[in-house]
Amino acid sequence: MTANELPIGVFDSGVGGLTVAAALLEHLPAESILYLGDTARLPYGTKSPETVARYTRRNLDFLLGRGVKAVVVACNTASALALDRIEASVPVWGVVEPGASAAARVARGPIGVLATESTIRSGAYEAAIRRRRGDLEVIPQACPLFVPLVEEGWADDPITEEIARRYLEPLLDRGAEALVLGCTHYPVLKPVLQRVAGDAVSLVDSAETVAALVAVELAAAGLLRVTAPGGPRVELCVTDAGERFQRIADQILRDGAPPLEWVEV
Repeated sequence: MTANELPIGVFDSGVGGLTVAAALLEHLPAESILYLGDTARLPYGTKSPETVARYTRRNLDFLLGRGVKAVVVACNTASALALDRIEASVPVWGVVEPGASAAARVARGPIGVLATESTIRSGAYEAAIRRRRGDLEVIPQACPLFVPLVEEGWADDPITEEIARRYLEPLLDRGAEALVLGCTHYPVLKPVLQRVAGDAVSLVDSAETVAALVAVELAAAGLLRVTAPGGPRVELCVTDAGERFQRIADQILRDGAPPLEWVEV
């Protein structure tokens, strides 16, 4: 198998990173995906930087051991806290920089950043946005309940909308014109977040922005797979199996999700 034919590795702490996998398949329909959901150690958003870095290194080693040509760190917390601590023999992308770049392009006024507690504490999005647009106000908002709500499959529940309203109202009151979905679980909540924020507020999806970047940079590196006889293949590995993951994966991956493979990393 040539390097071009190898899959793209993607990992997240849970099922949310499948929003990145779905975006990659949309932008790169010939590519295959090897996905790792570290469900046994979910969530990353409340862990220390040292712990997140250790988990990230193990996940990367697992994907490289299975044979991938590139890796997308689909976890915002790992992208913010661990990306600069790891080295790899293949291209590696996080989701913070592409998301910050997109937010800086679309916003004319304050930008709200919705993320996990660890990502907010890191200040990664604030720093990345201000490097591009020092004139913009950045308003961080930790949303610790969003990940468990997505993992529970409650994206359309009235409770979720009420919690979203509590998180978003302080940002909207300060005039936020764009909201960065700073966790790959959060695109699952797009409909409810848009209802609460209103149509005048732009939602910046880091899954879409990183997928577009990967498409450009794989092509530039000569690693793009142009054709895939039989279509792309998706493999789903988890560190703790569960029906909940499978159910949500079926919703995110439009053609349905394959059976889960339970692995240790």
